[in-house]
Amino acid sequence: MSGFRRVYGWIVRTAAIAGLIAFTVLLVWAFESRKMPALGIWHTVPLTGEFTARDATTRETLQDYLDREERLFRELRVKIYDRLAPTAETTYSRYRAGGLQDPHQLPRNWNRTFELVPEKVQGGVLLLHGLTDSPYSLRRIGEIFYGKGFYVLGLRLPGHGTIPGALTEVDWKDWVAASLIGARHVRERIGPDKPFVISGYSNGGALAVKYSLDALSDPGLPPPDRVLLFSPEIGITPFSAIANSHKLLSFLSDFAQFKWLSIQPEYDPFKYNSFPKNAGQQAYEITAALKRQLAEAVKSGKLIEFPPVLTFLSWVDATVETSATIDRLYGQLENQGNELVIFDVNRSDRLKPFYPAGDAASLERLEDRSDLPYRLTIITNTTPDSQSLARRTKAPRSWAVAATALDLVWPPGVYSLSHVAIPFSPDDPVYGSVEDPGSAYRGLPFGRLQPRGETRYLIAPLSQLMRLRHNPFFAYVEQRILAEIDEYLTH
Repeated sequence: MSGFRRVYGWIVRTAAIAGLIAFTVLLVWAFESRKMPALGIWHTVPLTGEFTARDATTRETLQDYLDREERLFRELRVKIYDRLAPTAETTYSRYRAGGLQDPHQLPRNWNRTFELVPEKVQGGVLLLHGLTDSPYSLRRIGEIFYGKGFYVLGLRLPGHGTIPGALTEVDWKDWVAASLIGARHVRERIGPDKPFVISGYSNGGALAVKYSLDALSDPGLPPPDRVLLFSPEIGITPFSAIANSHKLLSFLSDFAQFKWLSIQPEYDPFKYNSFPKNAGQQAYEITAALKRQLAEAVKSGKLIEFPPVLTFLSWVDATVETSATIDRLYGQLENQGNELVIFDVNRSDRLKPFYPAGDAASLERLEDRSDLPYRLTIITNTTPDSQSLARRTKAPRSWAVAATALDLVWPPGVYSLSHVAIPFSPDDPVYGSVEDPGSAYRGLPFGRLQPRGETRYLIAPLSQLMRLRHNPFFAYVEQRILAEIDEYLTH
């Protein structure tokens, strides 16, 4: 008995010491957060009109959702836009009414849910945007589908398109509930027989996969016929699991900034620059739910009924874990018709010394496998001494690799794509590299900014300004989507 007491006492003391260390680290982190920039009204003012999962019912329609969204944006106008003074400091703020970055200046405010309705409906697609994004991020994808006669619903997910402070309160179940409303509406709008596609970007990719898994076991959900993903958030860093530990202190006014991982100027009209810890927490929780659900679907044999999925991603991705998409999702698929398209880094010999050791080997090991249950396509340099690109493709469970030269070349100075670049075309008026004189957008051309100077001077981080914001190889993405649509319509 005395031995048991000694062991028990040791465990208690160890746990107490570990808890004390953890709280000390948290306290130091909290005090460091006070050095962050001051919070604006878009970080702190609550918006009460947002949709939540508590509001959802089986009778909730898209029109109900849009009516609520209309009230929310009126509240946004009164609480934020009408209160922001037009000073020199707010010249490029998205919340300066009538300013260069005010999204209301455009013919359509792409922060809001949008519909594209063709004269003759051939099918339907639900677009689910990413975390901190807005429906604008999949605008071009929607236009491709619309051009082929698809009804398009670009859904604004709760907490988005308004103020970054809205993400301090959002729950991932709110996003799931909203996506159910969108999916039901698309199926009702196009009828029972036309192809229904669900497409997701980043966090929206997680939602698209989750909805498709839910539909396998819930007869009340219309199953999609295809899934289309861009940089999907199937897994993220496990550190996000403790993001909301800030709540132990951030309720105190002296630690209000501790709610945030970053506080930045809000100059992007269609994406938040500031990032609250709760957003990371909710992203982690939906990926954890996905992991459990995928494992259950594999165990039950349901995954064979999963719809065919086409995914585009960058081999290097600082936002999500590419390996999770490859192993956790694609590695488990048992159905037919799946393809994973990976945009490799620029494999030029001149750049090789700057890359991490072993990076190329891990991609080569993936390509060398003969047990992959999906079609694998890698977009990479034709040769190490060339900037031209080729498509390397292998069929499911095959050794053979077929290489085809593409009419694509690495742009000067670009060494890789990025998480945020995949669904944006080079001629995108906000994030593209090619100026469109006919565009109504007159704000900052993020895709063409090339700031040069001393580090740590600009209040906007260089890592954000220099990140590639568009996909120079979007023509290939568009070509593949069009071919996919033609296949939907012929089957």
